[in-house]
Amino acid sequence: MWKPPERIKHPQLEARWPTAAEASSSRLFSPLRLGPVELEQRTWVPAMVPWRASDDGFVTAEILDWYTRFARGRPGALVVEATGIRDIPSGPLLRIGHDRFVPGLRDLVRTVADASGGHTRLLIQIIDFLAVRRRPRPETFFDRYLEITDRHRRSAGDATSDRQVREFLEALPDHALDEILEPRELESLRFGSRERVTDTHLEPIRELPRVLPDLFAQAARRSQRAGFDGVELHFAHAYTMASFLSARNSRSDGYGESLEGRVRLPLEVFRAVRERVGESFAVGCRYLSDDCIDGGSSVEDAIYFGVEFARAGMDFLSLSRGGKFEDAKQPKIGWAVYPYTGRSGYECMPTAISDETGPFGRNVPHVARIRSAVRRAGFSTPVIVAGGISTFDQAEGILERGEADAVAAARQSLADPDWFRKISLGRGQEIRRCIYTNYCEGLDQKHKQVTCQLWDREGLEEPGVKRSADGKRRLLAPDWPPVSSEPTS
Repeated sequence: MWKPPERIKHPQLEARWPTAAEASSSRLFSPLRLGPVELEQRTWVPAMVPWRASDDGFVTAEILDWYTRFARGRPGALVVEATGIRDIPSGPLLRIGHDRFVPGLRDLVRTVADASGGHTRLLIQIIDFLAVRRRPRPETFFDRYLEITDRHRRSAGDATSDRQVREFLEALPDHALDEILEPRELESLRFGSRERVTDTHLEPIRELPRVLPDLFAQAARRSQRAGFDGVELHFAHAYTMASFLSARNSRSDGYGESLEGRVRLPLEVFRAVRERVGESFAVGCRYLSDDCIDGGSSVEDAIYFGVEFARAGMDFLSLSRGGKFEDAKQPKIGWAVYPYTGRSGYECMPTAISDETGPFGRNVPHVARIRSAVRRAGFSTPVIVAGGISTFDQAEGILERGEADAVAAARQSLADPDWFRKISLGRGQEIRRCIYTNYCEGLDQKHKQVTCQLWDREGLEEPGVKRSADGKRRLLAPDWPPVSSEPTS
């Protein structure tokens, strides 16, 4: 991952943990309504992809274990990982693009309800993504993928056949290829090819505005049938819907260029979903407070989108930032480009080695501006903030100042799935605190089962401990508390 040039190492924030009585009277542990759904508290575990689904997208025992572990910590809301709305192969990622996935998701809903004692509301994040191919070997690219054009033939001079042109190009040094290949050809060679929402010369891309609203609506209806409390529409990071929102969206068919054009499809998706699931099912979205890339959307764009989403009737707005393909690092041959390796990826998941701003609450100022604009426009839509939040005072201060309505924590919840509950019980001193090294993100980048370095080598020999595929790591955080001291509230 990209690192700021300043490379300032930031210590953990000092923490003061409240008594159980103080916690019970805090904003953090007060209820919050998301449209038709009420959360018992304003604590939120956002979507994380743990790489535990089956290769064909089904819920597995490892998926049930993963969400059980978070549910036992009784957060107000728990969001199931990005789940694909298309019925297409996508590796060990959950899918919801066909009715056959509903029974497994229904089991997941029941499991979380049982594990949380009914205290946690369960949402599912639904996503569309375009094709991203692995970086090829140069010989493979020139032999199989490069479409030979007159430009290539002219560069090859005396070559008389396409085969000779391919051999000529393959033998050239990189600097010479820079002068011959088009930018997208160079990208396909050096990063792997990637579809964009602006590739309207391709019929499937051109037709996205026609097909996506119904695909999202069908997926939302399946999640409703499975028993979820609501859906979070994935409009963030490097994926299809965020690309429509981005200022880099230059589509000229009414679904790009202007702010109104860029927000058009996301609003059409939301309206299709709402029509399909009705008013008794929570529907919100996750989107970006800032693309964090050159030429991308800014916080001013995000303010406009937030007001329009609230005006349309979304039940909540969850804000992240960055995580784009456009500034990602070059992958190794045979690997796919990963959208969290550039500066925008750092802004999404900042580490303890940072610039002067540091990694803690880095997203809060933008989110506060978005929430303020939504309120000035006359809407009370709850706004959820995430990004380096790991102490009670930090979270409570955000809520007290009106910078957000709920606080989400991914990495801190991974480090300690019980941390919200420990705070509520006056046992904050027992919290295992994230050290923000992004060990977990490194596993995600390699598509390995995600764990935390603070606990994944602990108690490996204990009876019943499930291990990662390589046998070196435990898959779940150790149980808390010991059975003999189980809290009753």
